[in-house]
Parts: sequence; C-alpha cells; structure tokens
Amino acid sequence: MKYSLIDFKQQIKTEKARILQFWAEKSPDQINGGFIGKMNFDGTVCPGAEKGGVLNARILWTFSAAFNAGSGESLETAHRAYHYINQQFRDTVYGGVYWSVDAQGKPLSTRKQIYGLAFTMYGLAEYYRATNHPEALDFANELFELIEKHSFDAQNGGYWEAFTQDWQLLEDLRLSEKDRNDPKTMNTHLHLIEAYVNLYRVRPNERVEARIRHLLEVFEQYIIDAQTDHMKLFFDARWNPQSTAVSFGHDIEASWLLYEATEVLQDEKLLKKWRHIALRMADAAAEGFNEDGSLNHEFDPAAHHWDTHREWWVTAEGMVGYINAFQLSGDERYLRYVERLWKFAKIYLINAEAGEWNWGVYDDMSPMLTEDRIGFWKCPYHNARACMEILKRI
Repeated sequence: MKYSLIDFKQQIKTEKARILQFWAEKSPDQINGGFIGKMNFDGTVCPGAEKGGVLNARILWTFSAAFNAGSGESLETAHRAYHYINQQFRDTVYGGVYWSVDAQGKPLSTRKQIYGLAFTMYGLAEYYRATNHPEALDFANELFELIEKHSFDAQNGGYWEAFTQDWQLLEDLRLSEKDRNDPKTMNTHLHLIEAYVNLYRVRPNERVEARIRHLLEVFEQYIIDAQTDHMKLFFDARWNPQSTAVSFGHDIEASWLLYEATEVLQDEKLLKKWRHIALRMADAAAEGFNEDGSLNHEFDPAAHHWDTHREWWVTAEGMVGYINAFQLSGDERYLRYVERLWKFAKIYLINAEAGEWNWGVYDDMSPMLTEDRIGFWKCPYHNARACMEILKRI
C-alpha cells in the first residue's frame, strides 16, 4: 500500500468509532422503544415506518461484536437490541422471529424468513459472547432447532427460504421485491452458514459442525460455478440454476466467510481446499472492478447487462475479502485492491457530516438520494464489521 498499514489502521479505527457513534446516537427510538425503522438520506426520521427484524439483528450483532473487540460503551446498545428482539420480534406461540413489526412494536409481517432467523441467531451468538447471558444462547439454539426441523431439505440438501407464521411453506418466498421467487438462494445459504459458524464458536457440538460441513458442500457442489468461480444466485428445489446474474459483492463476501467457516472447524484438509477456492472467488469478483477503484454491483452475461451503480456494502465486504486474500496468498495486488476500495469509500461513500456511509452512487458518481440512511436493509453490519475485521487482521 502507498501508505503504511499503521496509518491505514488508524484511519479504520477512527471510522469504526464514527459509525458506532452514529448508530448509538441516531438509531434508538426514544418514543416507542427499540430502534427507528427508517431514516431518509437527508436525516429525516420516518416515525411510522415498520421495523425490520434483519436491521435489529444486525444492530445486535454490531454492538455485541464491538464490545467483544474492546468498545465497552457498545454494550448498552447491544442490551437494547437484545431486549427489543426478545420482547417484540420473538414469536412465543410458534417459535422463531417475525420478519417485521410496526412502529409501536406489534407484529406486522409474521412470516418466518430463514434469512431473518439466521441473522437473529448470528446476533444472539455474538451477544452471548459479550454477556454470557444463558437465555441468549438458549434463544439462538431454539432458532437452530427450528431451522433444522422446518427448513432443511433432507432429499436435495440445503434449506427452503420462507414459511408462514405456523411454519407452512410459502408460495412467495422472496426476501424483497427485487429478488426472484425461487425456493433456494445463495444469499440465504451464505448467511445461514455465517450464523451457524458464530453459534459453533460459542457452542461447539457435532450437530452444528455437521451442518456447517453440509453447507460448505452445498456451496462447492451447487452454488459456486466451477467454470467461472462466481456464485450462482437462484435455484429450484433440485439446485438447477434459475438465473445467470453475478453479484460481485456477494462473491467477495463469500470468499472470506466460507474460508472463515473452515477456520472455525480447524480442519486442515478443508482449510487447504477452501484457501484455493477463496482466492479463485476473490479473483472472479475482481472482474467487477472499475478504474476508480470501485466494484460494480452485478453483471448478467445472458442479458449482456452491467449494473454499474456502487453500493456501500459491496465496498465494505470487498475490503475484508481482499485483505483476507492477501493473508492467504501474500500477493500484494490484493492490498492494492483494498487501498483502492478505501479511497473510493472516503471520496464517495463516507458522509462525514451525517456520520454514516451513503447507500451508494450511480455511474456518474451522484449519490443515491432516494435510498435510506437507516432502514430495513441499511444497517451498521457491513461497514462496521469491515472496520472490525480489518483492525483484527492488521
């Protein structure tokens, strides 16, 4: 890197503190409890907005992880997130967690989206690491058992996407209106293995280990394209691909998350295999780089279409993925990727006045003004985690 890692570390340390301060001060809902559901780009709070389970779970994980990394003041926000999820999102009748609640905390969307359960488990495991609170671990274990009971596909492998409140498979399985309606997706499986890995860290046992190994096999056999090293995104029940689109952000995010899964298992054979896979995935994701140092969003080769807007989470995950690739290979070109992504973030994404990162920019570098600063999908998880991972790795 053109500047020393010591300088880079200090910049990242400062940015982590700014992100945490923004969320600790701006996101709590002082009227209805928990956290606000939506803040517009300009900082305007939308008081009647629904509150997403994923946002709340990601806040729980972020501030628990920050406490575990030495930010003692973060525990208060982590406590707030845990208690709100436990009291407002937890379904005490059928088990699991709701997809969303209204502004006052009453159930709104009672569907059981496995993606949402995974992120709640991810946050609960991290909160347990921070507090040794046995009820949090029990809650995380309950979610694991529910997912295994209702979502695991014993015939074809992997997991179904979404259910009704009482665990009947839904017809509309989508995470959002932007997604395809398919029974299995890369995205849910990626964040499910992420959650299982974090649960395994705090509660190592054979059943969780077996499912982590199964998910690694699913990624190797079905999700990662052996010809291109990109991931396929959408599948039918028998793992036939339903889309040709490539997500550069998910490719680089998965490259380090999947390798992390092998690290927690401490299996030398798997480590060796996934080291090579991680580097191939990192190289494949690099096909999305622009001259300005940013990564494009997606590419669909069948449609010959590039989605060239740049989003905050892709940049953040890219920084972690490429510093991981450098650690695995010693190849300094990966550090140059990190440097370029960080420079792009400082110029176009980090909003010093607001204290958080903008959602993204369009191809002409104009900001995406209609996107949230806080929202159902706009959270502190990607950029705060990137800062924490980079600091840990340096």
